[in-house]
Amino acid sequence: MNSHLRREIIRYGEFAQACYDSFDFDPHSKYCGSCKYQGARFFEKLGMADCGYQISRYLYATSDINLPNFYQKSKLSSVWSTHANWTGYVAVCTDEDEIKRLGRRDIVVSWRGTVTYLEWIYDLKDILHSPNFTNDPSIKMELGFYDLYTKKEDTCNFCSFSAREQVLAEIKRLLDYYDGEEISITITGHSLGAALAIITAYDIAELGVNIVNDGRVTPKIPITVYSFGGPRVGNLKFKERCEELGVKVLRVINIHDKVPTVPEIFANEKLQFQKYLEETVSFPWSYAHVGVELTLDHTHSPFLKPAGDLGCAHNLEAHLHLLDGYHGKGRRFCLSNKRDIALVNKDSNFLKKEYGVPPHWRQDENKGMVKNNDGRWVLPERPRWRLIHMTSPTTLTKY
Repeated sequence: MNSHLRREIIRYGEFAQACYDSFDFDPHSKYCGSCKYQGARFFEKLGMADCGYQISRYLYATSDINLPNFYQKSKLSSVWSTHANWTGYVAVCTDEDEIKRLGRRDIVVSWRGTVTYLEWIYDLKDILHSPNFTNDPSIKMELGFYDLYTKKEDTCNFCSFSAREQVLAEIKRLLDYYDGEEISITITGHSLGAALAIITAYDIAELGVNIVNDGRVTPKIPITVYSFGGPRVGNLKFKERCEELGVKVLRVINIHDKVPTVPEIFANEKLQFQKYLEETVSFPWSYAHVGVELTLDHTHSPFLKPAGDLGCAHNLEAHLHLLDGYHGKGRRFCLSNKRDIALVNKDSNFLKKEYGVPPHWRQDENKGMVKNNDGRWVLPERPRWRLIHMTSPTTLTKY
């Protein structure tokens, strides 16, 4: 594998991992389901201060849809929101050295996935739905993904606009703000977040948001997706349309992970007669992966248990570890960037015991409890700026 490509794939994987590391999963916190950090210090808090990017917007989705296992809810009666979950972020490259290295200003959209393994897969109804992003009703995507992307709750301050409306508005705002510059749009996600990444890329391209009209030519801003352990999203027509629109997708998978095999284990892109099934027979359960697949195998790593639970095979940090050691099919596994193997056990129990790294080691100090002025241990109020949101996509402002 090309060393520069390896670093770039891992870098965008770390943008996806940042969603997990900053998400409040604690059901005993009234902020469960929100982001733990303010946008201005997001990357600093995650040890990524030198990444060269700044948060421009947080993204929220309504929990009032039929994917209950994706959402995290507090067990307390008084909570930050009864309808919303923090679902990801939009960030923009602001470091001049990084812009020079890339040759452009990069806009990143990162969608949160699921740490718990297959629970959300069980929620899928395997129903294909025409999203109406275009006039072609033959282009379809899985209904649960569509609902997560498009549903909203009018009474909620955080998701009165759908995740779709939020992300499109922010992309448009940033393109206007940086008008005249070389721009790229990169979308990343793991698991369910990978499905949202592909849908977002398709949506941006289908609407022509990435087409810049300067009066002479209409160049397309490149759209790239880095998908990690993602499921199939839509039918063959959806796949073909993404290709027509020039959306570039790299799907990184672990061959032992079951998530990339769903939905529809049988009628998929590997079936010789899939096109016939869709166009002639109108088979209603036909799905196809989009893009190029990079297949990894965790049994090739000498650091990992050869047979972990299914969640280990799906773990994002494990994918990034495998990327660091992958040098091509049939080549010896060797860590190229010396990525810390302890990161694998951040939220799993995948490393071999002889490396002495405890499982699931990442947690907030004292679970976020602090001593107040009276000497009592309390869970502090989270300042409102950590939950900042915009009341209208048309009036967004940068942090």
